[in-house]
Amino acid sequence: MQKSTLLLAGLAGLSFAQDIIRGFNSGGIGPNGVKSQQDFEAEFNKMKNLPGTSGFTSARLFTTIQANTANDPTLAIPAAISTKTSLLLGLWASAGQDAFNQELTALRRAVDQYGQAFTDLIVGISVGSEDLYRVTPTGIANQAGIGSSPDELVKYIQQTRDKLDGHDDLKKKIGHVDTWTAWINATNFPVTAAVDWIGMDGYPYYETVNDNTIDNAGNLFFVSYNTTLTVSQGKPVWITETGWPVAGPKSGAADATVDNAKKYWDAVACRLLGNVNTWWFTMDDTKKDPNEISFSVLKPGLGDPLFDLAC
Repeated sequence: MQKSTLLLAGLAGLSFAQDIIRGFNSGGIGPNGVKSQQDFEAEFNKMKNLPGTSGFTSARLFTTIQANTANDPTLAIPAAISTKTSLLLGLWASAGQDAFNQELTALRRAVDQYGQAFTDLIVGISVGSEDLYRVTPTGIANQAGIGSSPDELVKYIQQTRDKLDGHDDLKKKIGHVDTWTAWINATNFPVTAAVDWIGMDGYPYYETVNDNTIDNAGNLFFVSYNTTLTVSQGKPVWITETGWPVAGPKSGAADATVDNAKKYWDAVACRLLGNVNTWWFTMDDTKKDPNEISFSVLKPGLGDPLFDLAC
């Protein structure tokens, strides 16, 4: 039996002690612009009733600020309250201290405005997303954008806990999301020490230095997961992003097709879901440009599944 199979067999027992989360990533901008509360509600209701599944009941956000505002809380929050959808909140941490202060303001405003109806739905708060990856040579070469250093993130993590005075339960739910290659870099271990949980992003599709054919993709993913576990300092490792594109350019030996997205779902999602907290990328990333890369599992506009989601 493969090491990853043994590992997941052990993790399966955790479902008796806690609810394992199944969710999708959710951005603040849709094909028609900034998402409204109704847009988020439609999205959250859709994922609860996907054919062939037992339902997805959580959403991961990249920012807590509603798009095109200074620090208004995202309208995903009242939508989550309305639909009873749990949230993995995100605080964007790659735009400097002033911008991060606005994230903290939005978070505190939301806690004060919505109270327990909101805080009961928070499964975690991610300080940043792939900030460490973006400052690596690979991230720079891929023009991934501005990132943050480990020292900056540790500072932001403490600021987040300080902002949550009076909510000790939330102070114990602080994490960070990054690529598995960032987590295994010893330079970043201070971030691991500072968080309560680790969010791992893994995309074999982009691992062009490896044999990233679809037939080897599942193996690549679980090697990255197991490797991250070895450096997790005992912190739980959640899968915060993974998926396979249904359309897009060739990436190394990887082809972006619906058939391959289905194969990846079977090889990875069907082993993770119910065993490890997972937010898939993504349910619907409908693009204005049909030639743009897409990781959607649904047809455009929250349509029918592009492939069978049953495991």
